[in-house]
Amino acid sequence: MSDLITAALIRLDADLGTEKHDVIRALARIVSEAGRTADPDQLAADAITREGTAATGLAGGIAIPHCRTPAVEVPTLVFVRLSPQVEFGAKDGPADLAFLIAAPAGGDATHLQLLTRLARALVKPDFTAGLRGASTEQEVVDLVLEVVSDDPSRETATAPPATTTGGTRSLVAVTACPTGIAHTYMAAEALEAAAAKAGVPIAVETQGSAGSRPLSPATIAAAAAVIFAVDVGVRDRGRFAGKPVVSSGVKRPIDDGDAMVAEALRYADDPNAPRVEGSAADSVGAETAHESWGARVRRVLMTGVSYMIPFVAAGGLMIALGFLFGGYEIANNDAYGQIAVHNTLFDLPSPSQLGLDHALLSSGFFAYIGALFFIIGKTAFLLFIPALAGYIAYAIADRPGIAPGFVLGALANNLFAVQDTNSTPVSVPVTGYLGAIVGGVLAGLIAHWLAQRSVPSWGRGLMPVLVIPLVTCVVGGLLMLIVLGRPIAWVMTHLTDGLNNMSGSNAVLLGVILGLMMAFDMGGPLNKVAYSFAAAGVGTAAAASSSSPELKIMAAVMLAGMVPPIALALATVLRPQLFTVAERENGKAGWLLGASFITEGAIPFAAADPLRVIPSIMLGSAVTGGLAELFSVSIRAPHGGIFVLFAVHHIVGYLISLAAGVLVGAAAVIALKTVWTTDTDVATV
Repeated sequence: MSDLITAALIRLDADLGTEKHDVIRALARIVSEAGRTADPDQLAADAITREGTAATGLAGGIAIPHCRTPAVEVPTLVFVRLSPQVEFGAKDGPADLAFLIAAPAGGDATHLQLLTRLARALVKPDFTAGLRGASTEQEVVDLVLEVVSDDPSRETATAPPATTTGGTRSLVAVTACPTGIAHTYMAAEALEAAAAKAGVPIAVETQGSAGSRPLSPATIAAAAAVIFAVDVGVRDRGRFAGKPVVSSGVKRPIDDGDAMVAEALRYADDPNAPRVEGSAADSVGAETAHESWGARVRRVLMTGVSYMIPFVAAGGLMIALGFLFGGYEIANNDAYGQIAVHNTLFDLPSPSQLGLDHALLSSGFFAYIGALFFIIGKTAFLLFIPALAGYIAYAIADRPGIAPGFVLGALANNLFAVQDTNSTPVSVPVTGYLGAIVGGVLAGLIAHWLAQRSVPSWGRGLMPVLVIPLVTCVVGGLLMLIVLGRPIAWVMTHLTDGLNNMSGSNAVLLGVILGLMMAFDMGGPLNKVAYSFAAAGVGTAAAASSSSPELKIMAAVMLAGMVPPIALALATVLRPQLFTVAERENGKAGWLLGASFITEGAIPFAAADPLRVIPSIMLGSAVTGGLAELFSVSIRAPHGGIFVLFAVHHIVGYLISLAAGVLVGAAAVIALKTVWTTDTDVATV
């Protein structure tokens, strides 16, 4: 790739200033002088911004400022042998060799692989010695092109299994930096060199811009320890659950790889060494190649729901706070729109003129804040259906599925507000969360199928950023609008009508069923299905009257989800001798977890004693769900537990329902532990 670096991009023994930012700006000007960028200021700014996240000076007198930037259209290398040397943040002093690595924002995979080979070469003494000894610019060009033209399969090939014979230990590692261009691969090279010196097999997964292939489960299982050399999160960290772990920033192995390998080997023999959080079950769950269809469906849906919940929780609480400050009328008669457009902190609205009879303290300030909170919350709520679809698609197709998944989710929610306004306004079918699930799966399957297609090398860089999103949006979007939209909308309409017609004993039965679902798996699929069902209703009914069935369902679900941790916490206080010391400690946390509507606080109890704990908390939650419907309790916030009482209608019924379920759940678990004893019922003191 002779266009990567040319003699015009090289300076030998040049004085570019005494401060690293001056050097970076000078390097950007060299790129401009060579005709490789029309915006050297943008290039310099992007490289300096990257420098701010972590210094790019390396041991041995090397500096590698780098960035991904729209200022260049082709990957570009600039090399300068500095005189005088300049401080770039390396531990051992200033740098005399500086590379500016500029990669296009789009990131063509083939060119990025060339940059990774250069990064790997920079940690090799022979290469840097050649750069220092070069007498002409062409010598430098030849040296660089030689290393970047090495075996092109090296960086993206699957790492060989780190298994050995004769009981020899092996290691695995993950390296990753924010831009994924240089440090990621230099750290990998340094770890591989250090492990070879120590005589230990190592397999390194580079989570960088040029792509990587995950380590196989067999390789991870065989490893004695894992090294995380990262400045960003480790993707699929659960694969390494339970392994002894050495963690550091991505620069440490470049400076001190021998010590990291030695530390990892020492941790492998230390039962008290730090370990990757999680359990072996988490690690097994990360391997999807041999999943059953049931496990795969569960993983896909749970991924979508887990990413969706922050949108729901934040948006719903903001809407509730908007109602607290501005009154429920803030959502009616376009009051929030008038306030946002015409008023400011220095020109407050008049609540009486806008019909905001329930604004807090009848204050214009609170009416203004309430309107803004409502707008923020409603915006977040509009995104939760697209987020559900987007991350369902992500669970199937990885990153290429996110954008088309969001688009199909937005279609399911009619985010564009497409309607016919010639007479009575009629909108296109809204398919809600059912449409989001269908759209997410559809987008994920199409994107995954496209990603598996073989394409020429020149087209690989276009696949994830253009071809896959475009084709998936076109095909999936047309299927949703033409084929699937109306049938799903018909199902949603009849489901909503059924809820609106529920009253009396039918509503109580619905509350009981939702309560059972919330307690059965404490944050698992059934719990999340019930929660998603309720939260979806709050988005459309938040401004409705307190008698709205959707708001009652939300109350039943939230109250039922609060019961398990609080009931078990109460049981540990009433009969502490029935619980271990660890369970009693968990009980102390259960009060706050339950009050915050975090049902997962009951999991430690259920994991230790499922046959007696789970039926007990299901009974308590069922009682609470049924009573909440019986007392017509409603709530306008989708999360928050006891801390959103301001959004509750019929607070007395709310408290009675919660207390009754907690008492029933606690009594049931105490009774079962007393009557049905086991050999493990020993209170450790």
